[in-house]
Amino acid sequence: MYGIILAGGSGSRLWPLSRELYPKQLLNINSDKSLLQSTFDRLKHCMPEKNIVSITNIKHSSNVRMQLSEISQTPVILSEPTAKNTAPAIVLAAKFIMQKSNSDPVILVVPSDHLIIDNDKFLSTVNKGEKLAREGYIVTFGIKPDYPETGYGYINTSEQLGDGFKVKEFVEKPDFETAEKYLRDGTYFWNSGIFMFKASTLLNEAASHAPVIAKISEEFDFSKSDEIPFINFDKMPNISIDYAIMEKSSKIALVKLESDWNDLGSWKSIYDVSKKDENGNVFIGHVLDKDSKNSFVYASSKLVATVGLEDTIIVETEDAILACKKDQTQNVKHIYDTLKKQNDNTHLIHKTVYRPWGFYTVIAQGQGFLTKIIHVNTGQKLSVQSHNFRSEHWVVLTGKAKVVLEGKELILSPGHSVDIPVKAIHSLQNPFEEGLEIIEVQKGDPLIEEDIIRYEDMYGRV
Repeated sequence: MYGIILAGGSGSRLWPLSRELYPKQLLNINSDKSLLQSTFDRLKHCMPEKNIVSITNIKHSSNVRMQLSEISQTPVILSEPTAKNTAPAIVLAAKFIMQKSNSDPVILVVPSDHLIIDNDKFLSTVNKGEKLAREGYIVTFGIKPDYPETGYGYINTSEQLGDGFKVKEFVEKPDFETAEKYLRDGTYFWNSGIFMFKASTLLNEAASHAPVIAKISEEFDFSKSDEIPFINFDKMPNISIDYAIMEKSSKIALVKLESDWNDLGSWKSIYDVSKKDENGNVFIGHVLDKDSKNSFVYASSKLVATVGLEDTIIVETEDAILACKKDQTQNVKHIYDTLKKQNDNTHLIHKTVYRPWGFYTVIAQGQGFLTKIIHVNTGQKLSVQSHNFRSEHWVVLTGKAKVVLEGKELILSPGHSVDIPVKAIHSLQNPFEEGLEIIEVQKGDPLIEEDIIRYEDMYGRV
C-alpha cells in the first residue's frame, strides 16, 4: 500500500494561530508533534514510510520537509507551484506513485490536519477499505454523526457493499434543520476527506469525469524528475476531488471510520477535544481567570486576564487577538478573508516565522526599513543568497556568527557587526556549539521575502 498526505491548505478558521504561511497542519495541537507529523506516524501503521508521499504548496514545502525530516530519514515531498485544490494534487500524486513504483498499488489519501488518537482502529478501518479498493471501488471513509453538525459535508448511502455501503450522493454543508433530518435518517455520514483506491481506478475515473485534469496530467513524466513545472500545472482547473470525480462516479463505496476523528476545523472543535477544568474551561498559556465557565482561552505571548466569561473563545498571539462566542467560531474564516482582501499581513504570517535553520521575529517595520531578531540553531546555516532591492546590517547578540560575504569569511562575536550591500552574495552560518542570535536591519523597497536569490542551500530550496 502507498499513502498520499495532503499537506496544503490555510486553516483559516483557526486564525490567528494558523496563518497562510504557517497553517494548522504545522501546529502542535494536543501533542508534542504537529498534526502533519502525527498523520505521518499514523500512516506508518499502514505501510512502509518510504511509500508515503506528501504533496504541498511550494510556499509550505520547506516547513513540511523540516518537520518530516525530524521523524523520517527520507521523506518524499511533491511541491505544487500554485494552489489548485485537491483533484489535481491527488491525480498527480497517484501518477507519481504509479510511475515510481512501476505498479498499480492501492493508495490511501489522508488530509494532514485531522486529529485521530486510536491508530489501531484506524488501521482496522483501512484494512476493510482495502478489500473494496482492490475490487475497483473508490472508497471514502465516513463518520457516523452523533449530533446535527452544519460545518461538514455529508454522504448519503444505500445498500450494503462488503464491509461498507454503496454511496448514493454527496451533499453540501446543511442548515441545522437539514442536519437534524440527516441524523434521524441514519443513512448519512460526515465526509472525512479520507479516500482509498487503486491508482488505475482513480486515473480511469479522472479520464471519464475530469478529462481536462487527465489530459494535462499526461504532460508530467515523473520517471525523469520529481518536479511539478509551473507552466504545466498552472493549466489545471482549481477544483476539489469531490466535485471533479467523487460526485460523478458510480464506483464510490463508503466504509465507516471506526476510530475517533476530529478535523479541528474551528476553535470550538479544539475546545471539544481539550481537557477541561471543573468549570468547563480550557486555559492554555499565561491565563488569569475569575468565575468564567465553558470558555477557551489561549495565550501565546502575554498575560490574558478574564472575568465572568461564558461560552467564549479568546486566542492571543504576538500581533492579533480573537474574541468570539463559542458557537460563532465557523465565522472566523470571514475575518481571515477580510484581512486577505485588505492585504493585511496578519492573515499571512506570524511575527515569529520558523525556518529549517531556526526562526526569526519581526520586531519593527516602517517605510523602507524592517528589523528582525534571527536565531540560527547549532550546526545550521542560511542559504548562499543575494538581494536585488535591500541592504542588510547584522549585529551579533549572542553566540558567534560565521559570515561569508563575497567569498570572504568573517567570524563575528557579540557586539560585532557587518553590512551586506545590495546584490552582494552572502551567507549566515552557525557551525558553533552555542545558538546564534543576531539583529538584522533591512533597508530598501520593497522589503519582501521574495527578494531572495539563492545560489546554494542545504535544505534544497534552490
